[in-house]
Amino acid sequence: MEIERLTDAARDNLLADLPRWRLGADGASIHRQFRFTDFSQAFAFITRVALLAEQQNHHPEWSNVYNRVDINLTTHDAGGLSERDRVLAHSIDRLVA
Repeated sequence: MEIERLTDAARDNLLADLPRWRLGADGASIHRQFRFTDFSQAFAFITRVALLAEQQNHHPEWSNVYNRVDINLTTHDAGGLSERDRVLAHSIDRLVA
């Protein structure tokens, strides 16, 4: 099954729909930074995101430094952003709502 890359208009709608996420410099990814009280909370968040990602078969690029978690979403198979990124970003946002 081929995964379709979002059009420029769909990408703009995605960004409007996800106001806390920012378009990556490459124009093909979205980014959000999360801050927590300490490393344990950050790691617990990462674990919850990992379970979501596995369920959705869509895995983020991320890094963690102490209480900060940086997440980048892109769909490599589509060569940029796809609907999978929107779905996972919303799922991640609900974890911290």
